[in-house]
Amino acid sequence: MNRAQDPIRVMVVDDHPMWRDAVARDLAEAGLDVVATAGDGEQAVRRAKATTPDVLVLDLNLPAKPGVQVCKEVVAANPALRVLVLSASGEHADVLEAVKSGATGYLLKSASTEELLDAVRRTAVGDPVFTPGLAGLVLGEYRRLASDPGPASGGGDEPHAPRLTDRETEVLRLVAKGLSYKQIAERLVISHRTVQNHVQNTLGKLQLHNRVELVRYAIERGLDDE
Repeated sequence: MNRAQDPIRVMVVDDHPMWRDAVARDLAEAGLDVVATAGDGEQAVRRAKATTPDVLVLDLNLPAKPGVQVCKEVVAANPALRVLVLSASGEHADVLEAVKSGATGYLLKSASTEELLDAVRRTAVGDPVFTPGLAGLVLGEYRRLASDPGPASGGGDEPHAPRLTDRETEVLRLVAKGLSYKQIAERLVISHRTVQNHVQNTLGKLQLHNRVELVRYAIERGLDDE
């Protein structure tokens, strides 16, 4: 399925050398381009900026700088970078903190190699990937955040909100319901690439940076209930 001109560029961050090397080897053997690895948070930030991977496979429990801080810094430096957390912790607080820090997905270390490869490929095209059971938790948190007044609501700008096309609104509604790009493409009988284009156009119009912000925007407007 992955027929892009260039292989997906991946960086693996974990403080356990054997685990880090094994993950990097599995990804490389599957045809992905492992451009760097790192064993602590400071090293991770430096190397991510130097090598500009497409996907950062990130453990949360790191020396020198915690994984959530690494996530915030690398995404701030390169908003196009997608972060897939690969953690031993399934604690709800850890999952939500990672997503709020900019992670696109969250996979437990109990996942199989095939599940990891699928998650990295889906993360690379912008799909949110979560270990089963965690996606509902994240959507629930979006809804809770959306129901709070929140300081970022900017009130007076609302009448001048950018106009989305009917198709962009339709795609946004399905994104808010938690569907993957592939599922949206099948539902609307359009190509995966067309779905990506609609999402990118919508992000640009709304001045949002990633799918996490897009889902929150949609839920704030009740699009997930339509």
